[in-house]
Amino acid sequence: MATGAGVVAGAGWPMPLGASVGAEGVNFCVHSEAATAVSLLLFDHHYATRPTREITLDSAQNRSDDCWHVLLRDVTAGQLYGWRVDGQDAPEHGQHSEESSLLLDPYARAVMYAPDRERNAGESPNDTFKGVVVDGGSYNWEGDEPLLRPLNETVIYELHVRGFTRHPSSGVTHPGTYSGLEQQLPYLQSLGVTAIELLPVQQFDPGEIGRVNPVTGEQLRQFWGYQPVAWFAPHRGYCVNQRDPLAPVTEFRDMVKACHRAGIEVILDVVFNHTAEGGAAGPTFSWRGFDSDNYYLSDPRDRADYMDFSGCGNTVNANHPVVRRMILDCLHFWVRDMHVDGFRFDLAAALARGENGKPLEKPPVLLEIENDALLSQTKIIAEPWDAAGLYQLGSFPSGRWLEWNDRFRDDVRRFVRGDEGMVSALADRFQGSPDIFHGQRPQRSVNYVTCHDGFTLNDLVSYNQRDNHANGEDDADGSAANHSCNHGAEGPTADVSVQAVRTRQVKNALALLLLAQGTPMLLAGDEFRRTQQGNNNAYCQDNEISWVDWGMLREYSGLQRFVRMLLRFRAEWSALRLPDFPMEGQLHWHGVELLQPDLGHHSHTLAFTLRADEQAHALHMMVNAHSEAVQFRLPVLPERGWRRLLDTARASPDDINTAAHASRVDDEHYSVSARSVVVVIAH
Repeated sequence: MATGAGVVAGAGWPMPLGASVGAEGVNFCVHSEAATAVSLLLFDHHYATRPTREITLDSAQNRSDDCWHVLLRDVTAGQLYGWRVDGQDAPEHGQHSEESSLLLDPYARAVMYAPDRERNAGESPNDTFKGVVVDGGSYNWEGDEPLLRPLNETVIYELHVRGFTRHPSSGVTHPGTYSGLEQQLPYLQSLGVTAIELLPVQQFDPGEIGRVNPVTGEQLRQFWGYQPVAWFAPHRGYCVNQRDPLAPVTEFRDMVKACHRAGIEVILDVVFNHTAEGGAAGPTFSWRGFDSDNYYLSDPRDRADYMDFSGCGNTVNANHPVVRRMILDCLHFWVRDMHVDGFRFDLAAALARGENGKPLEKPPVLLEIENDALLSQTKIIAEPWDAAGLYQLGSFPSGRWLEWNDRFRDDVRRFVRGDEGMVSALADRFQGSPDIFHGQRPQRSVNYVTCHDGFTLNDLVSYNQRDNHANGEDDADGSAANHSCNHGAEGPTADVSVQAVRTRQVKNALALLLLAQGTPMLLAGDEFRRTQQGNNNAYCQDNEISWVDWGMLREYSGLQRFVRMLLRFRAEWSALRLPDFPMEGQLHWHGVELLQPDLGHHSHTLAFTLRADEQAHALHMMVNAHSEAVQFRLPVLPERGWRRLLDTARASPDDINTAAHASRVDDEHYSVSARSVVVVIAH
């Protein structure tokens, strides 16, 4: 039986894993195949370096197969705890199980650490993070249910919880928190987005970066959150009450409930391809100390090291039965207990790799996620590549998954910039990329022009080169292939003509994104030209480089109006949200002359007419990436005339109008200005 000072314990049960509150007390259970001895450590304070109680488990009474468990009758929700594991340390055989001082429970629902004392790189993490016992059934959801919004009605808005409201201009009561995000929900409602995709909110290690900003001397911190230490736990750094052990769970739930009341779904960017433990020489938080060889892909050439398909030092062994079960349990937790509506899987192609690192034709973990009953109505989105060259866009090994379409991003960027040979590619992207998805529904393509990784839309039209010097990596990080153009001046400029072209190009990109078939995704702040000062890899910039400056909304209110009205139009016109690829008779391609599209290498023009069978609606779009105006012939409508919905060359508010108030166009031709998009409608 378990032993230790003041123990009020029972043998416990091998299920479920983690710390579970029940009528008899709290059952603690952890899986460790490599352990020869296991102790449960209890702490009274988050800053304590030594446990108040240590309960040593008896392998005869407290072990079932590879699960170690104990029931504590005098423990309640809010208790801080961790594990100590002793096992054989044989790195050459993939074993990293020497005696540990403190390990986080891989199933911990909350993590506690000193809010004013985050770990610095190089310091031992062992005494920094502690698990928290959480009573999952104690929250009042007030009838909250998933929104189950259809895919063809979905518009995603990617944002960072802290960065969205941390800037003083946000005006919220608690900047940079889940609560702060709640206060900005009326703005998101008015904009017209239907789902927010949150950069990682799984508890991560903010102190893993050991560099300073070479310009300011500021300590750099992990900002994006792609270094998880606990997959089940909401990040404590986004809480108002960081000293309350249970605050992350409560405040995250409050935010989700508020989002649902506002009609907005919550999608989490989840990181299951790697952890913050890094390479074999990295810090040990949790997984490595329990079962390194099960949780990670060991390098067959050197079992003491890991295969790295994530670019972060390790790759999770996602298709191992224990790890696969943990990933499914984690997704179930976020859906069942936290009410999230979907997930975007970071570097999802890494989850398709087997124990030898090679891609599996039918990866068990991906197929289980797709076919799981509890997850059947959630949105699942893959980033269909990894950091080692496995690229599966359009061939991701599963059928229900949506996929980030980086081909849409690059082709739209290059067409708008004026690159040659892009017209045919633009036509494919605009109808949902049938050349990539081969007859599957257009919504499978998550279309985007910008995301957290890369330039913002403002910087895409303002910089020819990235400027990442503030990251302390000699400007060697971040992609060099941005397909950007500064239009005459690098960075900020007072030149009115340059600014006018930039704003027009931003509107062009937004119009192509939001009027294309597929599932559109906007980057937070692009609708009012948020800038990262040319930094296209701001993962370590927890400062004004990354924070959304809401003062820009006042400066570019006309652009925000353009996006808001464009989203309203998309919602009203079902022909822009077809469940299948456009059928014969619905879509007609043109060039400057009707039914004569010019797909040649030197072409920079494209037009099409889209008709909806079930409505007396027609839309005609004309796109001109030339540096001079071009005359386009309009189709003849014998019963009704065309009306101009939008023209990106015009200044706000004349650049876009509602369908009901669109200006009549009576000429046979329309002069489309240089670098602009025009849409006329008939209804």
